[in-house]
Amino acid sequence: MGGGARELAGYVAALGGWVAALAAAAVPQWRQSSYAGDAIITAVGLHEGLWMSCAAQSTGQVHERLFFPSLAVHIQTSRALMVISLLLGFFGIIVSVVGMKCTKVGEEDPVTKSRIAVAGGVLFILSGLCTLAAVSLYATQVTYEFFRESTVPINARYEFGSALFV
Repeated sequence: MGGGARELAGYVAALGGWVAALAAAAVPQWRQSSYAGDAIITAVGLHEGLWMSCAAQSTGQVHERLFFPSLAVHIQTSRALMVISLLLGFFGIIVSVVGMKCTKVGEEDPVTKSRIAVAGGVLFILSGLCTLAAVSLYATQVTYEFFRESTVPINARYEFGSALFV
């Protein structure tokens, strides 16, 4: 595989990762109500994300509620990290296109063009690290709350949602 094809494959992979991070940040399935314990059959499924919480009833009705600014620290930190990640990825998309061999922008100086491509790659890596930090922080908090000794029954606790796996 030539250098240009590897570069294009890396760009497509990074773009796919950025789209997945955008989808994960937008959906409200960062944590969901647990189905462990005695009562597996429930009438309401609860989901929470970075921006809203949802309650889906067995009848098909879904009630959504936006979060207000006074949130827990881990949610605010995860929000900030995801926004930073999406911004870094967006700038990485633009910078990488300028630095790729298959574009005509800046063809006069190949050294500068390759440095621009590397800068786009660094932006993508930083974006991925911010997403990793946000998801890890949120998952740590969900795990801590699930296993903490409390009077809340196990089927009223939360577990990982699908957005953490995306």
